[in-house]
Amino acid sequence: MEDWALIRQLHRVEGLSQAAIARRLSLSRNTVAKALRSTDPPSYSPRPPVEGAFSEVEAAVRDLLGRFPSMPTAVLAERVGWEGSRSWFYANVARLRPGYRVADPADRLVHHAGEQIQCDLWFPGRLIPDHAGVVRDFPVLVMVASHSRYAVAAVLPSRRTGDLLAGMWWCVAEGFGAVPRQLLWDNEAGIGRAGKLAEGVAGFCGALGVRLVQARPYDPETKGVVERFNGYLATSFLPGRTFTAPEDFQAQLTDWLVIANQRTHRTTRTRPVEAMTTEREAMGPLPPVDPVIGHRFTTRLPRDYYVTAAGAAYSVHPGVIGRLVEVVVDLHTVTVTCAGRTVATHQRAWGSGATVTDPVHVAAAALMRRTHQHPRTEGAAGGQVEVADLGVYDRLFGIEVA
Repeated sequence: MEDWALIRQLHRVEGLSQAAIARRLSLSRNTVAKALRSTDPPSYSPRPPVEGAFSEVEAAVRDLLGRFPSMPTAVLAERVGWEGSRSWFYANVARLRPGYRVADPADRLVHHAGEQIQCDLWFPGRLIPDHAGVVRDFPVLVMVASHSRYAVAAVLPSRRTGDLLAGMWWCVAEGFGAVPRQLLWDNEAGIGRAGKLAEGVAGFCGALGVRLVQARPYDPETKGVVERFNGYLATSFLPGRTFTAPEDFQAQLTDWLVIANQRTHRTTRTRPVEAMTTEREAMGPLPPVDPVIGHRFTTRLPRDYYVTAAGAAYSVHPGVIGRLVEVVVDLHTVTVTCAGRTVATHQRAWGSGATVTDPVHVAAAALMRRTHQHPRTEGAAGGQVEVADLGVYDRLFGIEVA
């Protein structure tokens, strides 16, 4: 194309002969003459198809694709008895298959105010130290209102059901301040799978008066709002930051979310913090009674007066050894009660393998141990305690003791 235009320019503008143009451009004189005779620029088109080996089986391939659009190419080759080049057959089937593929149209979603909050777990990587200084990849619960795009996030110690419920309640109560009509999750194991919710999830939803919906497997587009915000966190919040503890991560994340929710959203053309004010009015109020959250179980306190919860061991007052105690674990606290009385309260250790001990429990155990090993034989007033004469029984039965 460039040579054709240059040849005509040199001939018509500069008046060069065909021979001079051929010498200057290092082209053949026939090429120059042909370019000067043509009135249209040169065009290139593929050669017309020729009959090949595939033409003989094309009708059979089309018939199979019409009845079975997803039939593998290898099976097609076997069914039609193809014995030629494998790559040539695959290339022709790839050319034909789009015409037989069933269309899967996608509608544009319209999110009404107060209708839905999308939930997902985001894993920032091994960046957050636990109680022992071991850098771990703690999950971050991200919740985004679908209409306003207002986002709230909380770092969690694990992805178990109790921690997920505690994180959701914190985000709903402290972040949104209202309850939507629907919570959208993927098939997270701590929430439920195969159409069955995990233990405690149904009670949590009932207390809030909200419906929980789980997307189909391998369908991230259903909750694309929160998925895109996860990418926003990875590219805008995370780079260049260091963290000293989960509390430090949460503090930095909360401060950043204040700024992020004030930026104009590219899709809605509004600021999420302003749109959330309107959406909050369309949501339901918070329940008058807090839902049951966290992880709780009942166990009998062993002799070493420690209970194991969430991968760590916590001391309990030894006065209830052998009795049933109830252990309640939330995001930040481990509480142990016995018959309605609190016998231990500890700050939760994030991670595994920790041993959390209250010095009061150790001192009480030492006192009980000394009392057991050295029982008192004196009365309360300090006088001698009368000891029974066991020889009375020998004389009563006529037994002589040498």
